[in-house]
Parts: sequence; structure tokens; C-alpha cells
Amino acid sequence: MAQETPPTRRTRIVCISDTHNNTPRLPQGDVLIHAGDLTNQGSESELKKTLSWLEKTNFEAKIVVAGNHDMTLDAAFYAKHHTSWRWPTPQDPEKCRSMFVSSPSITYLENNAAAIYLSDPTGPHTCFTVFGSPCQPNKWTWAFQYERGHGAKVWDTIPPDADIVVTHTPPYGHCDTNTRDDRTGCEELLQALHRVRPMLAVSGHIHEGRGVERVLWNNDGPESGSLEASVELWKDPGTGKKQSLVDLSGRSRRPLENTSALTRHCTIPSLAQASPQYDSDIGSSSEPNVEAGERRHETCIINAAFMGPRTEGPKTFNKPIVVDVELPVWRVE
Repeated sequence: MAQETPPTRRTRIVCISDTHNNTPRLPQGDVLIHAGDLTNQGSESELKKTLSWLEKTNFEAKIVVAGNHDMTLDAAFYAKHHTSWRWPTPQDPEKCRSMFVSSPSITYLENNAAAIYLSDPTGPHTCFTVFGSPCQPNKWTWAFQYERGHGAKVWDTIPPDADIVVTHTPPYGHCDTNTRDDRTGCEELLQALHRVRPMLAVSGHIHEGRGVERVLWNNDGPESGSLEASVELWKDPGTGKKQSLVDLSGRSRRPLENTSALTRHCTIPSLAQASPQYDSDIGSSSEPNVEAGERRHETCIINAAFMGPRTEGPKTFNKPIVVDVELPVWRVE
């Protein structure tokens, strides 16, 4: 007997990245995703300010990764390079990181995954699996970096059932163009997204790359010459008081051609496990996700950089990107 497919419900996800000590007012939503560069250099005072802002925001779940500027959150980097930067006082990386790890309202991810169950009676009561990483290809001397061409050791750990992937770096060729028109995203991340095919891939890092691309994956893989069958660019509707909205829900003319992996297991055994977030023991695999080719065809790739390009002129800022997407409703046995 075929397993009954659980119902889905529209869930609003607010995406932002590269706030660099700014604490902007955010639109309403169910889930907040911050894709890194919370600060300018990750001092304890900067992190406390940003953490206070995040904890006061009104979202049922808040997914946060660090970025290359959040240097004290990368203890190995700080130990090696802290003398190269001007710090107000010596910093304690363990203390800085523990502020985020121990936060009661934030899911801080560092190359790991979590299953999120929205349980507020007034909310959508939906669920999803999310993987998060602060890492990016090496460029100059920054935190959380790997040598270009060696990203697979990070991205092979993305679980095959991840519904949302949050990374500081964008994938190569998508929302990653800088002021010199160079592509600076990660090729291995793009390959991993083709394998997993999450609903959303949220990033930042390249301020000039802010935007959204809807990618239809090529089922034939790289042997056909391209991982992507087609790419649709987003036209930002966020002028004036309007939100920068991406509608992928059933209310739109073209809902996302992607089904959450949690539709297979969105019944949980007891209320004790119904908290909004918890660490998942989801296994990792670099093997192709066979099931993805059957039920996951598209990924919406988002660069949600809040701060605009770093130029000699005045600073510019972007609106957070708001995404409506269908997620499975969960229930307790």
C-alpha cells in the first residue's frame, strides 16, 4: 500500500545575509535564514549586538551560519591570524561561538544539518531539513576558507534529503558575479546542489550577486554538458514599499517543481520531539540522490546579501528576500 502523501502548507521564509553589524528591520515570516557575515570582524561586542538583534526578531525558527568576516567563530583561523587584525581586546573564540550555539532561539549550523518542526499553534505547523555551512573558496586571508577546487570535502556532507541548503558562498555560475564580472562561486557546491536538489539554496558573500535564479536541473548530469537544463532570472518586485518576494507556493502561477524529503517521514512519535529545532543525525553521502531525479526537479538559488557592493561611493543596502514555499505539515502519532 502506497504511503499517503502528507498535505503541504505555505510557509514564509525571510532570507538575509551580509548584514555586517547592521540590524535592519525585517518583514514578517515563519522562518529567518541568515547566510553569514553577521559582523565586520567577529569581535565579541559585534557578535553580542547581532545576536541580540536576531534573538529579538519574531520568527518561529532562525537558521544562522557564519561568514568569512565572522573571524572569531573560526577558532583555528583566529589562533593563526589574530595579530593581523585590530581587536579592541584579546578575543575568546570559544566564548564567541558558544553564544550562538547555546542560543535558545537560534539554530546555528557549521557544516551540519538540522530537522526543523514549526510547532506554534498559530503557525503553518510545517517541517523541513536544513544544512548550513560558513565555508567558501579561498580568496585572501579570511575565516572558514578552503583551497579552491577542494570544496568537495565540505559539500559531500550535505545530506541527500536536505530541503534547504544555507551556505555563505554561492554556487559557481549562480548569483556570484562580482564588480569585475568574474564568477567567484564554488563549482563543487554547484555539483552538490545538482546531487541533492534542495528546494532552496540560500547564500550571500558576493554583494554584487544579490538576486534569485530558478534552476531546472538536467537529469542526465554533467556528461550532457551542463548540470542545468534551464535558468530563469528573477525580477525583483521590491520597489517602494513592496517586498522582494519570490512566490514558489501553490498560490503562484508556477509553484516550485520540488517535493520536500520530509513528506516521507513527517510523523514524529511524541510531543517531546516537537520542538522547533533539533540537531539531526541525518547521514551524509556524496552519491547521486536517485530519488531526487524522480521528485526534485528545481532549486531556487538565492543570494540574499543585505549590503550592496563595496564601492567608493555611499553604502547601499538591499531588502531581505522573502520566499513563499510549500512545506509538509507534520503531526504527532
